[in-house]
Amino acid sequence: MADSERTLGYLTRKETEVKLPRPTRVKNKTPAQIQITAEQILREARERQEAEIRPPKQKITDSNELGEYRLRKRKEFEDLIRRVRWNIGVWVKYAQWEESQKDFKRARSVWERALEVDYRNHTLWLKYAEMEMKNKFINHARNIWDRAVSLLPRVDQLWYKYIHMEEMLGNVAGARQIFERWMQWQPDQQGWLSYIKFELRYNEVDRARAIYDRFVQCHPKVSAWIRFAKFEMKNGEVARARNCYERAVDKLADDEEAEQLFVAFAEFEERCKEMERARCIYKFALDHIPKGRAEELYKKFVAFEKQYGDKEGIEDAVVGNRRFQYEDEVRKNPLNYDTWFDYIRLEESAGNKERIREVYERAIANIPPAEEKRFWQRYIYLWINYALYEELDAEDIDRTREVYRECLNVIPHGKFSFAKIWVLAAQFEIRQLNLQGARQILGNAIGRAPKDKIFKKYIEIELHLGNVDRVRKLYEKYLDWSPESCYAWTKYAELERSLLEMERARAIFELAIAQPALDLPELLWKAYIDFEIAQGQSERTRSLYERLLDRTKHLKVWISYAKFEASAMEDYSEESGLSEEKLQERYESMRLCVQRARRIFERAIGYFRTSAPELKEERAMLLEEWLNMERGFGDLGDISSVQAKVPKKLKKRRLMMTEDGPAGHEEYIDYLFPEETQTTNLKILEAAYKWKKKKTSNEEEEDDD
Repeated sequence: MADSERTLGYLTRKETEVKLPRPTRVKNKTPAQIQITAEQILREARERQEAEIRPPKQKITDSNELGEYRLRKRKEFEDLIRRVRWNIGVWVKYAQWEESQKDFKRARSVWERALEVDYRNHTLWLKYAEMEMKNKFINHARNIWDRAVSLLPRVDQLWYKYIHMEEMLGNVAGARQIFERWMQWQPDQQGWLSYIKFELRYNEVDRARAIYDRFVQCHPKVSAWIRFAKFEMKNGEVARARNCYERAVDKLADDEEAEQLFVAFAEFEERCKEMERARCIYKFALDHIPKGRAEELYKKFVAFEKQYGDKEGIEDAVVGNRRFQYEDEVRKNPLNYDTWFDYIRLEESAGNKERIREVYERAIANIPPAEEKRFWQRYIYLWINYALYEELDAEDIDRTREVYRECLNVIPHGKFSFAKIWVLAAQFEIRQLNLQGARQILGNAIGRAPKDKIFKKYIEIELHLGNVDRVRKLYEKYLDWSPESCYAWTKYAELERSLLEMERARAIFELAIAQPALDLPELLWKAYIDFEIAQGQSERTRSLYERLLDRTKHLKVWISYAKFEASAMEDYSEESGLSEEKLQERYESMRLCVQRARRIFERAIGYFRTSAPELKEERAMLLEEWLNMERGFGDLGDISSVQAKVPKKLKKRRLMMTEDGPAGHEEYIDYLFPEETQTTNLKILEAAYKWKKKKTSNEEEEDDD
């Protein structure tokens, strides 16, 4: 049972494996002594081919054999036609065989039967007519051609053959009549050109001109008009050729191939030595053809100007060429604002106002797709340059105002804004003496998109005008919008100080330092302290320093406080011509100032020693500043006491740690203060005492043993 199953197809994998011949390895790769060429291989293959089997030739000796032969062949053809009626090749062979037997009636019958099967096959008509022409049956051929072009008027080959036959027969009028019949079907350009060439062969120039006129009406294309104009030029009709070009420009100025028409027109005028006409044509074309399709035109214009133009004309041509390059770049990437800037500068150098405005309008129409400020930062300068151009170069005030208005409408102020635009618009209105308009713009800016720059500029304008009440209101709005701005608080207080409103200025400073959050509090406190110092309010100044120290114990605050106390000493030292009592009083006052300054330094050193021992560098800087101040006190100074507190600088190394682990050592400066040195010495003595005590106890134990 297993053997039968195996024979039925249940074969093992080993039995079904395909055994390929083992590839033979070439042992000797040296070339053979006798080389065989490809030519020898082909020749041997040709010689070994068997001879082709051909049927024997049959010789017909009498009419009976001929009749039998014809009957047999006709029967074969008829049987074949019955089997493959739609095979046109069989019909063609049958008809050609009848033709070879000189039985033209039967041949015509076969052709007609074939046309009944497929009259749309123009090959049948061509071979049928060729048979009649070859055997000089002209009327039959003419009849066939007439039927063919009536049934298949869109097959150009039938018309060409028909016309060629009539022309060969010398029937020019008949050929012309056939052409006219053909033209009623509006063939392609080649058909019209064949008709024109036919007329020109017989020197019928007027007829050819009339056909050209009909041709351009049927095919209103640039190539057709150019052919028409060249035809007129060839016949010496310059005026007619120019008329052709002008008619073509009127009809095809907006065509996609208009560039070729204008180039041909300009070259025609150039050949006629009409340079101004050619230049006007080039300029007209450059103004009307889109820049993307005028590359060849620009090249021709530049070459023309270099050959015939003056310096100004050449510059215009070069500008036109660069204009084309910029047009190509902005078409590829309309959001490349740098290209738009270059393009605008080019047009401004040319000086054509309309073109400059057109480029500006096209540039600002490319609004950035995303409402993010970084995408708008280059775009907004297009508007700025546009407005400045209208104001300074074009001197069109109304248009400038409209540009600023449109720009402010385009910017999404809800997400971001540009203070520069608001300020420029307001400054423009001020230059036009429209103060109310400037205030309206800046007020609108504060309401829609408040910014520091807008407040500063608005306040500056009102200050120049002397409107103090408006300035105060603006500062109030400024502080309502940004209460953390130390700049605004400081400037507001300075304004009141300049108006000698000291209490108002002091109140503003008090409000400012009471704010929970400030962007630059150190500047605000410094301004407040300087204000009190300028007013000579020493007690208030000390109070401010103490309040500031409650908030921060920064090194600069301590130094500034100490310098303030020491500065009073300089005021006393500047007095001269005093009596002895006054001198004694001055000496006591100076000594008090020195003591106050020292107490501040001592407080600072105590703070850094106890509360912030890690800030060794700040402590060292403080001592250095104290030492310099003691030197400046002269006889009242106590330099030695401060020098005893100055630390030693030590250069140390420490291990640098990174995310991957230790990364070597680095050097740094450490400070060793005198009190730390004493502590270190005590620790060394204590360790030595312990060591000695331990050694003594060990010796006693050995003696006991």
